[in-house]
Amino acid sequence: MSASESRTPAPGSDSVQLFSSRSDDYARYRPTYPDALFAWLAEQCESTDTALDLAAGNGQASFPLRRHFRRVLACDASAQQLEAGGNWPKVQCFVAEAERLPLRSGQLDLLVVAQALHWFATPDFFAEARLALKPHGLFCAWCYSLLEVSTDVDAIIQQLYTDTLGGYWPAGRSSVDAGYRDICPPFARIDTPAFALEAHWSLTELLGYLRTWSAVKKWQQRHHRDPVAMLEPQLLSAWGPAERRRLVGWPLHFLTGFPNR
Repeated sequence: MSASESRTPAPGSDSVQLFSSRSDDYARYRPTYPDALFAWLAEQCESTDTALDLAAGNGQASFPLRRHFRRVLACDASAQQLEAGGNWPKVQCFVAEAERLPLRSGQLDLLVVAQALHWFATPDFFAEARLALKPHGLFCAWCYSLLEVSTDVDAIIQQLYTDTLGGYWPAGRSSVDAGYRDICPPFARIDTPAFALEAHWSLTELLGYLRTWSAVKKWQQRHHRDPVAMLEPQLLSAWGPAERRRLVGWPLHFLTGFPNR
């Protein structure tokens, strides 16, 4: 997919409504990012005055940034997603579209986009990001696709992802599957260390996470059934005792660079 093939979901659009409809579930079931990632990002910045978490959702990337930057901003097109983040201590929140950021030029030392660039990787957005960043400001977007547990569990989840939900993913999801290799930013990429998400989850937590998928919500709206519940017996058989905690991993894929160099 080229950068021009996806569009920012405007407030009130289907995409924003899908992600807003279960904001509390996102806050509860989405995995957290490794601390080492944010330490590395800060080390790459010439100064650590101001960072923006764009498409911040419930703040999974915003809150760790507070340990490394004097001022942290969080922006999302969905007010409901921001509200799911609670009180947002020491983070300044605002609602805006990615291509229309209410920021002054050269304000940001760092702009991050966690698991969302594929919804708005347009030339207009990259121009807006370049305008908001300082001359040596860093841009970093990342994504993760399917989780990894074990061969048998992974096969069942792949069946859900591809067979059941095929055709129900919003436009842009193919870029996640490609690890953002298909997005061509108007600046040179830099190498990013290998980072991954990890969690020790019970089966209940895994099922809760699967139900946050936008395609699950869309499939359920059309068929009035829960596609995750349909696979629950198979998952239980592959998982073992439901209360058993297993290591779940998601490799991270990055698009990182200095747009104004």
